[in-house]
Amino acid sequence: MQKSVLILGGSGQAGSGTAALLRQWHPDLPLTIAGRDLGRAQRVADELGNATAVTIDLRRTDLGLPAGHDYSAVIATLWDNRLNGLRYAQDHGLPYLSISSGLVEIAPEVIASAQRPNTSPVLIASHWCAGVTALATMHWAREFDRVESIRIGAILDEKDIGGPAGEADLERWSIATSAGLVRRDGVFTWLAEPDAQVEIQSIDGTTLTAQSAPILDVPSLALATGAPNVSLAFAVGESTGRRNGQAPSFEMRIDLEGTDSTGTPRTTSRYLIHPEGQRPVTAVGIALGTEYLLGLQGTPTPPGLHTPESLIDPAYAVKRLLEAGTTFIDAPGNN
Repeated sequence: MQKSVLILGGSGQAGSGTAALLRQWHPDLPLTIAGRDLGRAQRVADELGNATAVTIDLRRTDLGLPAGHDYSAVIATLWDNRLNGLRYAQDHGLPYLSISSGLVEIAPEVIASAQRPNTSPVLIASHWCAGVTALATMHWAREFDRVESIRIGAILDEKDIGGPAGEADLERWSIATSAGLVRRDGVFTWLAEPDAQVEIQSIDGTTLTAQSAPILDVPSLALATGAPNVSLAFAVGESTGRRNGQAPSFEMRIDLEGTDSTGTPRTTSRYLIHPEGQRPVTAVGIALGTEYLLGLQGTPTPPGLHTPESLIDPAYAVKRLLEAGTTFIDAPGNN
């Protein structure tokens, strides 16, 4: 592959982490680090090798990119608020990935993709950690014959929001709605703020108050597994790592209930933990999506609208998570 992957926001936390993983996984893959600050983008590119740096202007339909440059994909690791990154990808027939729209903001992307369905493969990965949470959950759901309930509780350290872009995402989403979306008895249900609060227990036993989130993981997991009850809540506070005097850590508890092939009730409860916070986990999700869009894992993705679970093999996602330093620990009482 000779054309470069254009990473919008490539010098930010999510973008630079993704670029580092892609370089590790595919040493010969050309990368273009795109940002508003050319010096910062150039420093990231220099550290990667086989990478270039450019400035972008998301207010322009051509992104302010130099004429005559060809790319293999457009990866938006920041909020593409005018959808000019998507339009650029469609105009050039390129794969496109986004992570920052959230469930309450995906309508413009969906409509833009539906209006031009045959131009580009569009991967909407505005899930928690760019979809790897859902993929890990689906991997464990394969242990069941029938899944009745999926409950996910994430703990995000208040010092690990993800930089200015991450803070802006959370602020926008909180303005859009304070309600949470769950699937309850097969019905997608909105919960008002008081009813959306739940308790999450971290791996060291500390309990935090969390909020059910309006997030794409809920419909993705519900429809992929058939589970009639699905929820994802997250708490922002002090992580286990920081309580132990270490760096802010990221942790998520995933509880599944259902039956096995004999009809016997079965439960699985595991923690997904990364000692370096949410950044490396999110980077795995974006890098996985990039691999599949480009056909670096199988054939290139065809034009149309896609989600992580419709493209990426859950077992492969878990393998990449483990390689990136993620650990999975059984919760007490797991059977």
